[in-house]
Amino acid sequence: MSISILAIESSCDDTSAAVCRDGIIVSNYIANQSVHEKYGGVVPELASRAHMQNIVPVVDAALSSANCQLSSVDAIAFTQSPGLIGSLLVGAQFAKSLALALDKPLVAVHHMQAHVLANLIAEEKPDFPFLCLTVSGGHTQIVLAQSPVKMKVIGETLDDAAGEAFDKAAKLLGMPYPGGPLIDKHAQQGDPNRFKFAEPQIAGLDFSFSGFKTSFLYFLKNAGKSLVYKEAFTATEEEQQQFIKENLDDICASLQQSIVAILLNKLKKAAKETGIKNVCLAGGVSANSELRRSFKTMGEKQGWKTYIPAFQFCTDNAAMIAITGYYKYLHKDFADLSVVPTARAEW
Repeated sequence: MSISILAIESSCDDTSAAVCRDGIIVSNYIANQSVHEKYGGVVPELASRAHMQNIVPVVDAALSSANCQLSSVDAIAFTQSPGLIGSLLVGAQFAKSLALALDKPLVAVHHMQAHVLANLIAEEKPDFPFLCLTVSGGHTQIVLAQSPVKMKVIGETLDDAAGEAFDKAAKLLGMPYPGGPLIDKHAQQGDPNRFKFAEPQIAGLDFSFSGFKTSFLYFLKNAGKSLVYKEAFTATEEEQQQFIKENLDDICASLQQSIVAILLNKLKKAAKETGIKNVCLAGGVSANSELRRSFKTMGEKQGWKTYIPAFQFCTDNAAMIAITGYYKYLHKDFADLSVVPTARAEW
């Protein structure tokens, strides 16, 4: 019997809908929100309003592209957490209304679990168990996936996420939002060994990027000169801007290499401790070219089987919600209409 899942993703500022049929993604539509660019970040109230405008046409487009009638879907999956609560509410209420009107099962999906399972969308899938380094604007985690419905976070950031470090660094460099992709672009023209940044010394498999962001701020404030303990900032604002302008490509390349090294050193440690050779990337930052290249290179050296989702499935999208909904449907893991979205939630 064929199984079709309609999925809705609205955790932040992208409204997305997808259809999964028997574990294969047959459509995936995303409506982006450009309104946030002039504010330098996502404005929650504007995001939720845009979701309300976009959700009906996006769902209709996903169903039409999949040649699927709304009445023929077997379940409605949606992002329950984590995310912006106003954005989550739009998707959750829409999904619950559909499930009630159509008398279909409702599947609540954890956004970060869906990022991990985006690795199951491709034809070549990782075998279980596998490790997944999940890196996004709000999360940095190492996940041990034992099955599609059984996962454990074995390492995570204690403060800021790697994606946030990229975006905040880009803002300090005067780049528009979102700045992470722009750092990647400039880094491809720069020398990654020109400047050195310290790696946070955090025990175990956890991460920390708050101190890294502060050290980068001091680096720019001193126009690249080393900061002596208790020494006041010595560069004028004009000197700082001139330093950035003359060294932008090298700064971006060095910054990017440092963040990637922090991520992959922890992943290498996790693989050694667990003995697992199937290793994946996931999350929006996994679209970063240096992270993808270095991950594959490390995998070859360590004897890993490596997997990375296609670019369209790295950033927020409903396809990953759909594939997760499909496996939860197979395990009859359904939610009732009393389910509510939450901004933060444990797995």
